[in-house]
Amino acid sequence: MATERTLSIVKPDGVQNGHIGHVLTVFEAAGLRIAAARLVHLTSAQAGAFYQEHAARPVYGELVDYMTSGPVLLLVLEGDQAVARNRELMGATDPAQAADGTIRKLYAESKGRNTVHGSDSAASAAREIAFFFSQAFDLT
Repeated sequence: MATERTLSIVKPDGVQNGHIGHVLTVFEAAGLRIAAARLVHLTSAQAGAFYQEHAARPVYGELVDYMTSGPVLLLVLEGDQAVARNRELMGATDPAQAADGTIRKLYAESKGRNTVHGSDSAASAAREIAFFFSQAFDLT
């Protein structure tokens, strides 16, 4: 098993609705270590830059507005196959299609307000971690 890192974000609805503790418990119970965490309120510029790959999609503006509507918890998770494991724990983007017991099935309000974000590949994880956490930040 390859140890890797991934980015996860507890989105504004997850923070506002008091789900941080359970989300962290789910990650840790599944063997993912929290290597770094930061609670922030994203600016429109930060959210826009982070989601730039979606700029051409009709939901882009709504996504930026949502991600700046309240604080988010940025997480670097570490463990065996962290990217895949995190995505499994989150569940499908649409909570109606998410498996029972997944974070999104339990807490997501809708496909757009779905409680958590997770990197979709090791390459995305590296880019996303670097976006939010300084290269000088020691994750060991």
